[in-house]
Amino acid sequence: MARKRRGGEIFSMSFLDCMSCGFGAVILFFMIINSRSDVTINDQTRALQAETNKLEIEVLEGRKNLALARTSIQKLETEEEEASDQISIIKALIAELQAELAKYDEDTLAKIKAIERLQSDIKSLEEEVKRLLAIEKDQDALGEQVRSFKGDGDRQYLTGLKLGGERTLVLVDRSASMLHETIVNIIRRKNLPESQQLLSRKWRQVVASVDWLTAQFKADSEYQIYMFNNVSEPVIKGTDGLWLKSDNADQLEEAIRNLRRTVPKNGTNMYAAFQVIKDMNPRPDNVILLVDSMPTMDAETSNKTRIGAGERLNLFTAATQLVPSGIPMNIMLYPMEGDARASVSFWALALKSRGSFITVSHDWP
Repeated sequence: MARKRRGGEIFSMSFLDCMSCGFGAVILFFMIINSRSDVTINDQTRALQAETNKLEIEVLEGRKNLALARTSIQKLETEEEEASDQISIIKALIAELQAELAKYDEDTLAKIKAIERLQSDIKSLEEEVKRLLAIEKDQDALGEQVRSFKGDGDRQYLTGLKLGGERTLVLVDRSASMLHETIVNIIRRKNLPESQQLLSRKWRQVVASVDWLTAQFKADSEYQIYMFNNVSEPVIKGTDGLWLKSDNADQLEEAIRNLRRTVPKNGTNMYAAFQVIKDMNPRPDNVILLVDSMPTMDAETSNKTRIGAGERLNLFTAATQLVPSGIPMNIMLYPMEGDARASVSFWALALKSRGSFITVSHDWP
């Protein structure tokens, strides 16, 4: 029996075709996977690159900030050095200003004290003017006296002083020590103007004492007034070695005026003072010495800047050898600080010559 023939198929696929299709699918799958891997890797690379760039930027910023910090530190160090220098300069200026301020305060205090002293001196001078006006008013009642002198209250008298005589010689110490009782104030007043030196209380007291003494001269007697420091000279110029008449009131007034205008200065030359006693012809029968301390020299000039107490005593002893015997030495001492031997030495001279010795109080005459 014959076999029946199979009918023909419209679509048929060989084995090779199937394999080719499978391999193609695998290849396509791997291509798709590989493409996705490249995208992922690229994304990661870009992210890392961005992070790296960011870090590099931060490093650059850090270096920039470090450089700025170093610059700032150097600038601060320079400013600190300049500030230190400025502080040193300011401290020096402050010290200088403080010194000037202290000096200004000292000068101001000295000026205040000087003003107070001047006010006191002005008051004293006003009182002296009133006293002199009163003397002038009572001129007609002087009796035998050519001049009058009125002290404060009962201080116009002086107990123990031997006045009188036909020829009276008055020796007035006008050395620098007559400016004050203390050495410190003597040095200070020596540096003042002469107008202020003339207002020194001690010197005005000496002048007032001479004024009082001249008021005690007898009308028919003679006198002479010498002042001495390193040299001796008459109070009235041109009368060297001459005896003056005490009844010449105008001449006596001139002598007091000249003495009042004389500024105490230089050292004390007792040798020159006592030489006057020896040179007067005829010699005085009464000597009144107004002095405050022992001598410091025996000639017009001296190269010594300091002299001890022993040397001063030797100078005094040598000077007393010039005093002729028989002439009483009446001594009025105005004590000075630091000259302890003056009182004893001048007292001994007064005692030896049968004169008198008086230590003048601050409120006389």
